[in-house]
Amino acid sequence: MNTRQCLICSASLEPFISFGQMPIANGFLTPADYSSEYFFELQAGFCGSCYMVQLIEQPRREKMFHENYAFFSSTSTRMAKHFETLAELVKARYLKASDPLVVELGSNDGILLGHFARSGIRHVGVEPSANVAQVAREKGICTISRFFDEDLAQQIVTDHGQADVILAANVMCHIPYLHSVLDGFGKLLKSDGVIIFEDPYLGDIVEKISYDQIYDEHAFYFSVASLSFLFAKHGFEIVDVRPQSVHGGSMRYFVARTGVHPVDPSVGAQLAKEDQLGLRDSGTYVTLRHNVERSRDELLALLKRLRQEGKRVVGYGATSKSTTVTNYCGLTAELVEFISDTTPIKQGKFSPGVHIPVRPYEEFRAHYPDYGLLFAWNHSGEVMAKELDFRDKGGKWISYVPSVQILE
Repeated sequence: MNTRQCLICSASLEPFISFGQMPIANGFLTPADYSSEYFFELQAGFCGSCYMVQLIEQPRREKMFHENYAFFSSTSTRMAKHFETLAELVKARYLKASDPLVVELGSNDGILLGHFARSGIRHVGVEPSANVAQVAREKGICTISRFFDEDLAQQIVTDHGQADVILAANVMCHIPYLHSVLDGFGKLLKSDGVIIFEDPYLGDIVEKISYDQIYDEHAFYFSVASLSFLFAKHGFEIVDVRPQSVHGGSMRYFVARTGVHPVDPSVGAQLAKEDQLGLRDSGTYVTLRHNVERSRDELLALLKRLRQEGKRVVGYGATSKSTTVTNYCGLTAELVEFISDTTPIKQGKFSPGVHIPVRPYEEFRAHYPDYGLLFAWNHSGEVMAKELDFRDKGGKWISYVPSVQILE
């Protein structure tokens, strides 16, 4: 996608920040791939008509989600517990019909659908990354390796019937063609069915200055206001919202056909909070840009000072979000010695764009650095509990959300 027109309402977008030329966020690579590495301008804009914040340009989906996709949800114990809790909520509240069907978009390695599979509940996962989908199938989870659209929705209805619940976790914001997806939901969902999805929340990005949530995979940055506009165009409405602490601040949305389910007071309350945050005001995003630029300058200055003092800094977590930070701030292997990560497919490779080495977690443990740069800041609680020995031996953490600081 490359447009200055809003993908939701076709009004003109107001670009408010550019992060410059950026590689594919999850495109960890070998030196042999350097010469062919893909870059695009990472730029975000605001639509004053429907209030949707979105990327101005997004790479083709095949460049981001493919047979070598390097993200597996099950590597996080916190996310495993989070999805277990969600599955129990769905089973208790929404699967009242006999022989219900649950469909999940972006089902990844089956971390969520597995709970339904093990309970004998009919399910279909849609996961376009072939390598990840295969992992799910090996767990006995029914998985289709395609991108979701109206045609696939009709195929699922033909093969399995309509869905009682459609789930999507951290995937709706990835899809630029949301109108087609919602048309597909119209075919796939039962008349009294419910759509439940969660994504990084725009309000958290503004409040926490968590600009690393902005990268190629995230076409949109949702608010209740912008989604209400979108869903109304397709005969749906948001009936409940629940803030989530995962991924550095997410929102879980419950959506149904208009007038079918009562609207919880949480929806109006969240809209009122969005007005307080100024999420429908273009000036808010100008302020956000200034805050992001200040954060960049402070992080770079801190790391340069630590290098001059002879301190070792190692990144913790080769995340997609880290690609935005390292490239936008100009962080190289001179400032960050390597990035520690537990994902085998990333180890021995180099980070996108700036080419910082990615090494096994065991190297972090074998020779602790002076400082760990928390690229996985959204899992900080999990990390801190795991790394007590690092702290006990004098190690300190650097965080840049919500501000650049050394955590004592």
